[in-house]
Parts: sequence; C-alpha cells; structure tokens
Amino acid sequence: MTADELPIGRRVARWRVRRRMTQQMLADRLGRSKSWVDKVERGVRTLDRYPLIQEIAEVLRVDPMALLGRHRPPAPATPQALDGVDGIRAALARYDNTPRKPTDDIRRHVEHAWLTYQHAHYAQLVRVLPGLLDATRSGEPGLLVPAYRITSSLLVKLGEADLAWLAADRAMATAGGDPVRVATAAVSIGQALRALGRHRLALAATLAAASRLAPTQAQAVHGTLLLQAALAAAGCGDARQAEELTERAAGIVAQVRAGDDPHRTGFGTAAVELARVVVAVELGDAGRAVQRHATVTQREAWRRLPAEHRAAYLVDVARAYLQLGDLRGAARALVEADAVAPAEVRCRPLARTVIAEVARGQPAPAGVARLATLVGLTR
Repeated sequence: MTADELPIGRRVARWRVRRRMTQQMLADRLGRSKSWVDKVERGVRTLDRYPLIQEIAEVLRVDPMALLGRHRPPAPATPQALDGVDGIRAALARYDNTPRKPTDDIRRHVEHAWLTYQHAHYAQLVRVLPGLLDATRSGEPGLLVPAYRITSSLLVKLGEADLAWLAADRAMATAGGDPVRVATAAVSIGQALRALGRHRLALAATLAAASRLAPTQAQAVHGTLLLQAALAAAGCGDARQAEELTERAAGIVAQVRAGDDPHRTGFGTAAVELARVVVAVELGDAGRAVQRHATVTQREAWRRLPAEHRAAYLVDVARAYLQLGDLRGAARALVEADAVAPAEVRCRPLARTVIAEVARGQPAPAGVARLATLVGLTR
C-alpha cells in the first residue's frame, strides 16, 4: 500500500512521528485529548471536516493535501447556492446606510428568510440575503441581529466558515446590551467557531452568554446555548462536560412552553435527543450514536422539527455509520436526508465528503451513486 492509499489517520500518525511528536504533544497543540488523537490515528474517529484537517496539517507543518492523499474530495461542479456567496460578501462589506424601509416590511422579510432557511431553500436564500442585509443595516437591532444570524447559519452550511464568523460577529456587535439578543448572537458565534474547528473558543463563548441570562429568561435560547456548548465540548474530546451540558439542556425543556420560540432556535425534547446523537458522533462513539438514533426518529417530535434540522442531523448519522464501516447504513441516512431537504445534501461540503466516502464502496450502495452524480463527484 502506498502512502497515498493509507487511511487519513495512518497518514496523521506517520507525519506525527516524522515531526518527533508524541500523541500527547499533538493533542496539546490541537487542544484535544490524547485519546482523541489515538482514535483518529486508529481510524475510530473519522476526519471528515476540512477545517479540522487544515488545523492538524498546520500543527504538523504539512500541506493538507498530504493528509488527504487519494481521499481528497474530487473537484466538484459548483452548487448553485454557492454562486451567490460573493453577493453576500459584498453586502457584508458595505458600511453605508441605505434609505430606511418601514419596520413592518423589514420584519416580514426577516420572517420569510427564517422560513426559507428552515425549509433548506438555500439557493433562494442566497439571492435574497444581500438585499435583506442592506435593508436592515440602518434598522433596529431586533431585526438586524436575526438577519446576521440567518446569514451566518447559511454560510456555515455552505462551507464559508470565515465569512460565517464575520456575520456572527456582526450580530454580536449590534446586539447592544440586551442579554437575550447577545445570547441569540452567541448561538451563531458558537456554530461558526465550531465550523472553523475552534471548539474551545465556541465552548467559552456559548457558556459565557448562557451565564448572563436570568434563570427564567429566554429558556429556549438558554437551552440552545447549552447544546451548542455540549457539541463544542465533544469537539474538544471532553465527554464528561458534553454529557453534563446536554443534561442541563434537557432540564430546561420542561420550562419551555409549546410554540414559545420567538428566536427560531428549534429547542425542545427532539433537539436535545438529536444533540445526544451528534455528541456521540463527535466523540467517536458511533455505536452509541446509532443505537440512540434508532429511537429518536420514531417520535412525533422528530417530524415537527424544521427540514433543515432533520436533514443536517441525518448527515451526521451517516458519519456515525461510516465510523462503524456500515456503508449501507450511511447510504440510507444520506438518501433520507436528500428526501427531507435536498439542498442540505447537495450544497454542503460536509455532506459531499460523506457521499464521496460512501460512494467509494464497491459496488456503491443503492442511492449513493445517484447522489454522487448529482453533486458532481462522478463524471
């Protein structure tokens, strides 16, 4: 087997040895645990997030392609949604105040943008966001913060983590001293930092914002911050803290009245259960993740979640099946995600990476060969 054919974890181990680093040394420089590095090198944990691969490559002083080898995703056809990202970038770069529109009109546009995002109509949202950002720039923070939050969330989906961080930072900067607006902005901060592979920073930011909320204030936002913190802790390899934070979030669920979610967090029983599964995936405990998944989607609360949330979760479940070497299970999850929200599968770089891994099976599991063709992974 040539070096280019080795699993990515083996290549990490080879370069670590060449740099005369122990597993503990590499773990310390990455802000991870030694057991996390060991699982990566043994292939127990799958490296399927490019920002994390870049971070490891930087510590090992190699080009990321040296770690990816033949496992690098093929150069894709550009998804339609990505074609308009430059328009969003230009809108974020404008600092002039546009003529003010009636607040009610702007509020309707913001609500429509939220619905568009939750239905995973990303190509449509890319087209409308530049105008929405222009319209809200001179408006009240109560509308500007959610506009930046929507923008940041979409950019995370499209693999534009640096730009997502900028939009999230703008949300925080315009939140003023209002603790609830600050907390909602911190949700986006946590998502963007995790997408950048900066899990410790995400953990600190989300916990700090959660601590500023009063005990009975914006419970859905509070619970969402704790779930974001739990995912960040899992990204750091801290299973104990991830479980503790998830349990704290579960304790808040009963305090959230049905339909009381003005900040579009999607927080509730189902969100907590899905987070438990994703935490297990992040920790490399794929067996536990798949076991929990078997019951999560049977509940009524699952069907009430937004299409974007369900499809994103199913892509993470596909990652769990990949960790177990179950290509058929991964394929089923991807095909189901595509049925729920096609853009979640066809526009996200993360989903494309998972599709590429599954499609390498010989023969490729049913349904995945079609997805690979649709996203430009085959010619």
